Amino acid sequence: MDIQKLGEDIANDFVSAASLAGLAISRSDVEVQALPAPHRAPSSLPKGKLGVYVFLYGKRCLKVGKAGPKSSARFCSHHYRTNAPSTLAKSLLANYNEFGLTELRPSNIKDWICENTSRLNFLLPAKYGDFALSFLESFVQCRLRPEFEGFANQRQQSESAT
Repeated sequence: MDIQKLGEDIANDFVSAASLAGLAISRSDVEVQALPAPHRAPSSLPKGKLGVYVFLYGKRCLKVGKAGPKSSARFCSHHYRTNAPSTLAKSLLANYNEFGLTELRPSNIKDWICENTSRLNFLLPAKYGDFALSFLESFVQCRLRPEFEGFANQRQQSESAT
C-alpha cells in the first residue's frame, strides 16, 4: 500500500467535505506525513499545529486519533506504551491472538509498533480550531474504519451499518 498516496487522497477529499460543512480549509494547509514501517515515534506535535494520526498494519487501520496543542504527548508517545488510558499498545496486547502475535509483551510493544506499523499524520494550522480537527478525525475514521476505535460494541454496530 502506498501510504503517501492514501494520505494525499484523504486530504484532498477532506478539503472537499470540509467545504460542504462550511469550513474553508485550503488544501495547502493540510500537511500529510507518511511514515512507512518501520517508523520512529514523533518527538513533538509541531508548534501551532493540530494533528490527526493513523496507525496502519498492512492494509488494516488499527487506530485513528487526534491531538491539539495541549495534547502533544498523545500525538507522540501515548499509543506506544501502556501507561495511558485507551492506547494502541493496550489494544494490541488485549487482542494479540487476532493478529497471531504471540510474542507481544508490555516490554516490547513500543518496538513492535515502530517496526511493524506505518503511521500517517495529518497536520492542520491551529487557526482552524477544534471543530475542524474533530471533523478531520471523524472523516478519517469513516474512511479507514479503525479496528481499535471506541468500545467493541460500537465497532460492531458501525461494521454492520456498512
